[in-house]
Amino acid sequence: MKKRTIWSIAVIMGLSFIMLLFLQLTYIREMANMKKEQFDESVNRALYQASRNLELNETLRYLEKDVQAKERKSGGKSSNNPFSNASNYTTFRMKTKESNPVKVPKAMILINDQNSNNEASRSLQEIVKNRYVYQKALLDEVVMNMLYSASDKPLKERVNFKILDQDIKAELINNGINIPYHFTVTTQDGREVYRCPDYTDEGSEFTYTQVLFRNDPSSKMGVVRVHFPDINSYIYSSIKFMIPSVFFTLILLVTFIITLVIVFRQKRYNEIKNDFVNNMTHELKTPIASISLATQMLNDDSITKNEKMIKHLVGVITDETKRLRFLVEKVLQMSMFDRKKSSFKKKHLDLNEMVETIANSFSLRVEHTGGKINVDIEAVDSSIYVDEVNFQNVIFNLMDNAVKYRKPDEPVSIFLKTWNDDRWLYLSIRDTGKGIKKEDLKKVFEKFYRVSTGNVHDVKGFGLGLAYVKKVVDLHDGDIKVESEYGKGSTFTIKLPVIKDE
Repeated sequence: MKKRTIWSIAVIMGLSFIMLLFLQLTYIREMANMKKEQFDESVNRALYQASRNLELNETLRYLEKDVQAKERKSGGKSSNNPFSNASNYTTFRMKTKESNPVKVPKAMILINDQNSNNEASRSLQEIVKNRYVYQKALLDEVVMNMLYSASDKPLKERVNFKILDQDIKAELINNGINIPYHFTVTTQDGREVYRCPDYTDEGSEFTYTQVLFRNDPSSKMGVVRVHFPDINSYIYSSIKFMIPSVFFTLILLVTFIITLVIVFRQKRYNEIKNDFVNNMTHELKTPIASISLATQMLNDDSITKNEKMIKHLVGVITDETKRLRFLVEKVLQMSMFDRKKSSFKKKHLDLNEMVETIANSFSLRVEHTGGKINVDIEAVDSSIYVDEVNFQNVIFNLMDNAVKYRKPDEPVSIFLKTWNDDRWLYLSIRDTGKGIKKEDLKKVFEKFYRVSTGNVHDVKGFGLGLAYVKKVVDLHDGDIKVESEYGKGSTFTIKLPVIKDE
């Protein structure tokens, strides 16, 4: 599948997942806002009804006190006192659907009945109207007198806070709210007169207020303030069923992204492997062609062969055979590392001695370019426990890369240095070659990866050298890092654990 097709499918699926997640989050937010609005409306309605109950209870209380006072004033004579017994009262309901019935003396109505007899000539409509107006005026006068008398008392004496608490709780339950709450009662100017015993500030950012005794003068009014510690849990409890869907959508999105990364990685690996196969074919064809040509010359009787020519042809066959074996062994070695079947024959060696030996054997190749090898031995505890062949190959590979990737027609110098601290033994290999670009630094240890050289194909290899180096160092419990500045050279630093002599 083409890369463009994969990207198109990925973008469409990615946008679909993102839009689905966005719609789910939007739906959750809208549901939460709707639940909050319903909650606000229910709480405000409950508080309003509780305040109405408080005012009605106060009205009834003062009506009863007024009746009792009139009974005491008349000496308890029921015949002369229209307030002496229950038969002298009639029930009157104030013009609100929530109010409780109020007892009004029947004497008030009897007076009106007498007037109606004297005014028999009037129409029935006029009689009913006058009766209503008279009764209402008389009742308003009684009620207003009592309310003005009540409002003279402090707010703390007017409100039974226990009953107010019960009313608030009952009205909240009637409106479908049954969660803990805290409340305070303050004056209109903010002075607190009561606070519930278990009061906390949790959830106070959403506080609901209701005026008490709103028909009184402003200085006599009170304010009840209520807040709910568990308001967020209450609001989101109705939409918690949506949380798993968002969670699974996120899992699908993350899984899709991981799958996409794996697809592109596998595609890149396939491209690298194809390049590897093509490169390996080219690398193997050269020594095979040389061996084949040398063999044909040896078998061709028409060619005069002397001892020098035969020695040369045998040398070519031997060198190319070694080259073939080296290439094949490198591929097989990496394959064994991948399958974790490689076994090391470790032994105690001296890093300083190994570095000096390798430097001496490699010096001719470096001097051939016009450069030289510099060795700086500073390590005191230089004992290492490694596989000799593989670790030597690590150093050879790094030095070979320094020569292969040198600047064209310029000498290359290599600087080897060893040093150590209490825990680690270090070996650095620095060269004055081309260096590595920043974008390639993180990939140089990847298998099959080769630094791009544009249209120049003078550097042979499979892209396995540094991957082999990294693998060997890791299997020796070490670490390798590279620092490079393009155009100035590179420095590879190997870190191995120090082996203390007992």
